Amino acid sequence: MRTQLAEIEQAALREAKTLATLREVEQLKVKYLGKKGLVTGILRGMGQLSPEERPLVGQLANRVKKGIESALDELAGKLAQKELDEKLLKEKIDITLPPRLIKLGKKHILSQVREEIEDVLIEMGFAIAEGPEVELDYYNFKSLNFPDEHPARDMQDTFYLQDDVLLRTHTSSVQIRTMEKLKPPVKIISPGKVYRCDYDNTHSPMFMQVEGLYVDKGVTFAQLKGVLNLFYRKIFGEEVKTRFRPSFFPFTEPSAEVDVSCVICRGEGCRVCQGTGWLEIMGAGMVDPNVFDFVGYDSEEYSGFAFGLGVDRVAMLKYGIDNIRLLYENDLRFLRQF
Repeated sequence: MRTQLAEIEQAALREAKTLATLREVEQLKVKYLGKKGLVTGILRGMGQLSPEERPLVGQLANRVKKGIESALDELAGKLAQKELDEKLLKEKIDITLPPRLIKLGKKHILSQVREEIEDVLIEMGFAIAEGPEVELDYYNFKSLNFPDEHPARDMQDTFYLQDDVLLRTHTSSVQIRTMEKLKPPVKIISPGKVYRCDYDNTHSPMFMQVEGLYVDKGVTFAQLKGVLNLFYRKIFGEEVKTRFRPSFFPFTEPSAEVDVSCVICRGEGCRVCQGTGWLEIMGAGMVDPNVFDFVGYDSEEYSGFAFGLGVDRVAMLKYGIDNIRLLYENDLRFLRQF
């Protein structure tokens, strides 16, 4: 896989030297870095690697990805300037008129934050897994140990398409599908859109989640704490602290709510954290043995931890955004700030 990454990087840089237009640059970027690109394909295949190899390959993949992206961005800038120079030579310009500014597009703030989250976790050895957004009740609720009478199953919380078909309310369903296909060790993250009947300043009926799962022999809660402590220092800065509070989720036992020291007031206490100095950020815990029963794992031999966080929530805290609807209204005045 390392050889493949090196060959992909060399091929991309070699092809870049032959490009003559911005359109060709964009096509090459899609070919190597797009959702179905060659580098992305390598990342999705990391689940086949051993736990020892994944961090090394993850770091290399990120370096290759950033190297190709940087080279193509630099080339795009040069080609844009070249096209402008050629246009100026061909056209007569009235220099008494004010210039027309051309504003280039950029990645949406949620895409930026999601990719930052993915990059941090990939460097820690996690592989990306994907699953359907239209999901069966079995994968979304039953196999995750939700009882039939659980309130999350109600129409007030879940978008049902048929009796047992729904829009997934979390990406934990991807974890079940992955465990059905793979034997331990399993170390994945499952980013994607999820849907719930909720809409106010801090909730959206559609939002983005990243959920993580690690299953192997001897996995402990201490490892979970270590992963999340390091993760949030990478996302919010080295000075951020984490706090774990006992909680309950049907698919983890023990379970915890995870708080981070307020990124607005740095733990001093403010309106955002309601004077506590802490902000609730995610849920986590050890995988309930009942979940292992659904996928055929021996809970006496294997243990694991799971966690889930909202990309929207991280983006709002990271950039001081106080209304989640701003992320989905496509107001360019807002989006151009990022």
